[in-house]
Amino acid sequence: MLSTDYRMIHKVFNVFYFLARPLVKWFLHRFTNLCELQRICYGCPPGALRTRKVQNSLELSRRPREEIQTRAVGTILQVKKINSKVHVDFPRTFGACAEKIWRYKRLCWLVEQRRSTQYDCNDAGHEAKLISLWKLLMGEDKLKNRVSEQWQDIGFQGDDPKTDFRGMGMLGLDNLVFFSREYNGTARHLLSHSHHPTRGYFFAIVGINLTSMAYHLLTSGAARNHFYNQPRLTMDAFHQFYCYLFFEFDRYWVECKPKSIMDFSWIQKKFDENIRKLLSNNSCCFKMNLAVESI
Repeated sequence: MLSTDYRMIHKVFNVFYFLARPLVKWFLHRFTNLCELQRICYGCPPGALRTRKVQNSLELSRRPREEIQTRAVGTILQVKKINSKVHVDFPRTFGACAEKIWRYKRLCWLVEQRRSTQYDCNDAGHEAKLISLWKLLMGEDKLKNRVSEQWQDIGFQGDDPKTDFRGMGMLGLDNLVFFSREYNGTARHLLSHSHHPTRGYFFAIVGINLTSMAYHLLTSGAARNHFYNQPRLTMDAFHQFYCYLFFEFDRYWVECKPKSIMDFSWIQKKFDENIRKLLSNNSCCFKMNLAVESI
């Protein structure tokens, strides 16, 4: 009942806001002699909050969105009649926000391209990457055959991992390889956790599930605060985000002391809720904290 009332109040507030917004903007413009974007750039500290407010302002603008995004600084200076000689800091400040917004959207596109690329066992590059995952995690233990029950040792469900990549495509494999290569000691330690007789889990399958979580947090915009606080928005930034999620999920899994793998669903759901709560903070910027507990 309370949640229904809250949604209704929120809906009414949004309607009122959109109706009143032009009048409020006009009043503030007349009072401050600054447009909304200037007030945001001058009034908000650098980081996610400023970039999000700039993005929101652009998305609510009456100008065609594509025109603003492709020629952001020049278009805004012209449309808002901003004298760059007087407001010397505005082009740089606004430009930095516009670049973050564009790079975030490009990152979403790059991630989607990898997710939609299905694993192909006839592609030598795909096969080589899969074998490299085995070597990174298992070291000197040789894989006897390409299709083998040995894959279950690193947490795949069956004898051929290609079937487990269907949902997340090559993105799932890219994430697992990045984590295992860049944080090899940590990844192998987490793999040992996954082999616990009662509190174990399927390492690779959990990894692919976390790829799905990272993908949806990114593309839904829920992870904007974290990424807008990053210095560079590249594929490596997404991989690092994934590594953080994997590391923290393992820590949370150990904390929850599951009775069996059957507890996975509720633990993952609670973990997702916790991460979303952290991501709602304007200063959110996840970093790896390499301290792995043994169980």
